[in-house]
Amino acid sequence: MPSIANYRGIIPAISCPFTADHRIDEPALRKLASWLAGHDGVVAIMTNGHTGEVFSLTPSERAEVTRIVADELRGRMPVISSIVCEGLAEAAEHARAAQAAGAVALDVMPPHHWLRFGFTPGHALQYFEAIHRAAPELDLVCHVYPAWTRASYSSQLLAELARLPYLQAFKVGQRDMNKYARDIQAIREADASKAILTCHDEYLLASMVQGVDGALVGFATFIPQLIIDLWNAVKAGDLKKAMAVQALITPLKDAVYGGGEPTGEAHARMKGGMYLAGVLENATVRPPTEAPNAREMDALRAAVEQAGLSKR
Repeated sequence: MPSIANYRGIIPAISCPFTADHRIDEPALRKLASWLAGHDGVVAIMTNGHTGEVFSLTPSERAEVTRIVADELRGRMPVISSIVCEGLAEAAEHARAAQAAGAVALDVMPPHHWLRFGFTPGHALQYFEAIHRAAPELDLVCHVYPAWTRASYSSQLLAELARLPYLQAFKVGQRDMNKYARDIQAIREADASKAILTCHDEYLLASMVQGVDGALVGFATFIPQLIIDLWNAVKAGDLKKAMAVQALITPLKDAVYGGGEPTGEAHARMKGGMYLAGVLENATVRPPTEAPNAREMDALRAAVEQAGLSKR
């Protein structure tokens, strides 16, 4: 039986607020988690994604972030934690730590050495199996990397993963619309019950209309209501309304992502936007990620103002 009953909707990959001296800001993280969970249409929260600056967190800090969010949302909303590791033993340790911290599902990112050296389907299947054995009560979510990387999963492999009984959802970010459509079809044909969630923060409308079940995106930690409104319009088949909502999102998307894919500096710009919108009181990022410069903050301010979200 799945450990999360419903993946269909919007799942923010939560940002991790830091104090001015770069410690995890627990009160701010609790406030952010509670605020996100209060939006009708948000069905879960994911910790330790790229938006959460997971690459800057130690293993114990990753568990601490999950503990804080899971404790704050206890009885209100399920928490997913990303597993960002290199080998089977390390991934198993992180899975057990996430479960102990309160996660009820695990988002499985490809090991980053695959980006350089590639992998075989057997490597991927072993990796998922090792994580499942370490935390067998928890659902797994397959995090699909861009098609241009050497950590990209083939349509055939995605179909094999969809048949795993413990894998319940796919976070899909191919950044190649032809492959995106083929992969969705392959997953649906393998097991139509598995949830498919776009993670194309930088082109939400175009990816939502491909027959997915929602979105698991870091952008939703900044503008959850706009993304919920967009998804509701898509579900209703109201393209005119969806385009109007996307028109509000696009300047924010451009100010955050700069016309490209998510990056560390994009996540820093997102924190800057969250500060301007009153979502965060402190936009600190951990080095070596760089804070937005004055020109970038001006662009963010203009985008936040045009969306009617400005608080500063």
